[in-house]
Amino acid sequence: MPQRFIFDSSILNSVVGGHSAIEIPKLNIHTLEAASSFLLSYGFDVTRESDLEKLWYYHRRALVLMLEKLGFQDSELPEVFRDRKGLSDIRQLLIYASSQNPDEKELQRWACAILRCMHVFVHAENDLFSSFSEEIQSQILTPFQDCIRHDGTTHRTFLQSSHMEKMEPIELLGFEVKPFKTSSSTVIKLLAKPDALAMKIFDKLGVRFITRNLFDTFQVVRFLIRENVISFPHIMPDQSSNNLYPVSLFMEVCDDLAHRLDTLDEKSIQKAFDQKLAEQGENVKFLRKENFFSGEDYRFIKFISRKLIHIKPTAGKEEFSFFYPYEVQIMDQAAHQKILSGPSEHQAYKERQRLAARKRLFPE
Repeated sequence: MPQRFIFDSSILNSVVGGHSAIEIPKLNIHTLEAASSFLLSYGFDVTRESDLEKLWYYHRRALVLMLEKLGFQDSELPEVFRDRKGLSDIRQLLIYASSQNPDEKELQRWACAILRCMHVFVHAENDLFSSFSEEIQSQILTPFQDCIRHDGTTHRTFLQSSHMEKMEPIELLGFEVKPFKTSSSTVIKLLAKPDALAMKIFDKLGVRFITRNLFDTFQVVRFLIRENVISFPHIMPDQSSNNLYPVSLFMEVCDDLAHRLDTLDEKSIQKAFDQKLAEQGENVKFLRKENFFSGEDYRFIKFISRKLIHIKPTAGKEEFSFFYPYEVQIMDQAAHQKILSGPSEHQAYKERQRLAARKRLFPE
């Protein structure tokens, strides 16, 4: 067959077919020179000691993840891949991943699995957060934290404007800063989601508000916008979820309540929202970004916004800026109680991710 008509279908699909490089079942690198060229294009120059050490570092991280986090057994891991001494040259990993020898099928599978882990680690640990974590956390979280008030006498927490006359404080049952994910948990998440890429991890940093009732969840959204804690033009609409209460129905109920002359307490307000939802029956439509690992009882409002981070380097270097994403979750007491006791409990969620990540490392 003429060479001009021979293509690598898996790589072609990765480049222009919409498939992830992680899905490629086998590489096509058969010499150390070809491996060096591939790694140079990838971003690592094996003639530089520092780059070589980084590659071995990611090799170790991959093995630790597979053996300690994903539950693969030591006895499953081929001897040659266990340490630097056995493999000798990191480029050999690429050559094993390209092997067409039937006798090396198991080595080829494991080499590909290790490389998949290494690839995601490289992306997860080389974003802007790794270099500017302190500035990013401060500039994103401080505006939220400045609005939180704790009453030491009653032990109650409020979301309150710095301008007291602007808005009434909103009582909260909880305010949490989501701890930014460790690289291991980020890698597992990326491996678990076939459509996920390292540059699409938006929830390394975030906050969660827990309100007393449904109405207050929307009050929190209004508060954050009015107080300019968030800038709504920077919200990423394709990342938003709201399976707590549809916005259109919420606005209808608020319009009805605004025209009622009788005194409204929390119970009557909640009853009005419940009644409107019940009237819709199966016709009710929620906005839910698909997540294969969250249970149906995980009900919340969630959105991803971006913050323009300003960096002022030392030694007279010019200031520069970049956008960085963060997540905001808002849920009422009822929804929060369900996720604490139901199948969406955090450990069950993580276990589903872990099993999916294992399967993706060995797709065959």
